[in-house]
Amino acid sequence: MSDLVRVRKWTEFKRLVMELKPDSIVYSIDQNAMSKTKELTALRFILLARGGYYVYLDFPRGKENVMRETGIQIREAKNGVRCLEDEDVIRFIKREFGEKLQVFSFWTT
Repeated sequence: MSDLVRVRKWTEFKRLVMELKPDSIVYSIDQNAMSKTKELTALRFILLARGGYYVYLDFPRGKENVMRETGIQIREAKNGVRCLEDEDVIRFIKREFGEKLQVFSFWTT
């Protein structure tokens, strides 16, 4: 059985990626459309390695237009909803870990 490990800090997730040297990382951009009071956007990175899943979640920094730890820019859609763009997430991962690392959206895997 695989263990699910929640990683609380970006620096720790980054260390795990460097140490475990995965072939790929999966991400999902989660939008909570049901909430009228909370931020809609969350970013999840999933690393499968050594019989476990390592999951890191990042959230917006208050009402600023960046994610709290990764600093990825939050954009505003035409309808005014704040959101992340796949291209920005992929560019960030490639910049952090190198162009050879494969990056997949959870919704397309």
